[in-house]
Amino acid sequence: NQSMIAKSSLKSFKRPTLRQPGDKLRFANLAAAFGENSIQVGALALDRSHAVRLAGDLLVASGRVHPDYTQEMIDVLDSHGPYIVIAPGIALAHSKPSNLVLETGMSLVVLAEPIEFGNKANDPVRLVFGFCAVDHDSHLGLLQDLAIALSEESFVNSLLNARDSEHLRGLL
Repeated sequence: NQSMIAKSSLKSFKRPTLRQPGDKLRFANLAAAFGENSIQVGALALDRSHAVRLAGDLLVASGRVHPDYTQEMIDVLDSHGPYIVIAPGIALAHSKPSNLVLETGMSLVVLAEPIEFGNKANDPVRLVFGFCAVDHDSHLGLLQDLAIALSEESFVNSLLNARDSEHLRGLL
């Protein structure tokens, strides 16, 4: 049943048309997902739970979630392991949609020093995205935009080398 749902969702999925370098709106949906106070550059984390906490605290600071959502993100990591490390050096911390989520959104922590999450294929991690969604479906376009952006090596390198949060916001 779930694979049928996934396949039907993919069939109705439309790829955004603005995808050329220099297009000002190329990551517009992605940029809108990052509220005020949702980006931190040069952060220091003690371990993977602390890195996830930093991303969750930014979601709280941006007004997207209640504070308890951060602990739910850490609980997901503790109970399900480092599957949230989605690509080399990149983690997408999240929990399930719930009443703790006020608005779908994202946060980003660029770590000054990489952290081991326990994912042999993709460790260590320097980019920790926080993600929250109000339901199970409305955020799929946002995740597609994130996947497209992160598939571009130059974009990832720009994130890693951002001077500060405003510079990083400008990249979006």
